[in-house]
Amino acid sequence: MVRQSTGTLGRARAVARLRAVQALYQHALAGTPPARLLAEFHAYRLPGSPKDRAEDDEGPLAEADEALFDDLVNGAIARADELDAYVRARLTAGWALERLPLVLRALLRAAAYELVARPDVPAGVVAKEYADIAAAFHPPQVDGDGRPRPAPEVGFVNALVDRLARELREPST
Repeated sequence: MVRQSTGTLGRARAVARLRAVQALYQHALAGTPPARLLAEFHAYRLPGSPKDRAEDDEGPLAEADEALFDDLVNGAIARADELDAYVRARLTAGWALERLPLVLRALLRAAAYELVARPDVPAGVVAKEYADIAAAFHPPQVDGDGRPRPAPEVGFVNALVDRLARELREPST
């Protein structure tokens, strides 16, 4: 979890992105309607909710940028077909979007939405943030020499989001 350390906008946005991926995963898995998803996350899962305060004994969680969370969830759901087409077109030949685990599809949908609809966020920030989220869901693996290395999903997300950014954004962003 992202802990409160600096109280910066960047930290609040990182929390919003992580929670948005979780909400999109829930939507894909259970078909939870967007309005219900938002209400549930605001009440129980965003940092600072009554449930978070009651159950978290590891210290204060970083606040989430609630406006960004709402925009990512609503926008990614509303534009899902368009976003999936962007991702699908950039997958390696022989790969189908439907082959990817739901959590990766949710993550890539959120990243694609942010690249298409949020020009205020630099493409490099989008790529880094979603690679960090992939790392949160896919812990490092230990190689034969006992050294940890990032899970392959992290590199996959980083490469695909970078490719999306180069193709969907103007060179200056």
